Amino acid sequence: QVQLVESGGGLVQAGGSLRLSCTASGRTFSSYTMGWFRQAPGKEREFVAAIRWSGGSTMYADSVTGRFTISRDNAKNTMYLEMNSLKPEDTAVYYCAARARSSLMVSPVWYDYWGQGTQVTVSS
Repeated sequence: QVQLVESGGGLVQAGGSLRLSCTASGRTFSSYTMGWFRQAPGKEREFVAAIRWSGGSTMYADSVTGRFTISRDNAKNTMYLEMNSLKPEDTAVYYCAARARSSLMVSPVWYDYWGQGTQVTVSS
């Protein structure tokens, strides 16, 4: 059973930075794609970024390109989302997700496992 546990959310002022972590367990993730999604109140869950566990290819939503960086540490089975130049519109619950295939996908329907989410609040 795959388990994903996020951490690192919090309250930050606009222009600040946060780093989210997602620790995965229960599988060998070499053939997996990992992703970050977010959901603001009253809105649908949206894609933020994704990374292939093997090889490290990445994909970003246009809204975060140049500000957010996704990475992973294979030895620690942990994925990260470094968020810089944060804006109030980045406020949301951020979810870690895992897909049991290596292709990068932006729709949440293609992801098989989800973490519980971590709140990120950016004040203006």
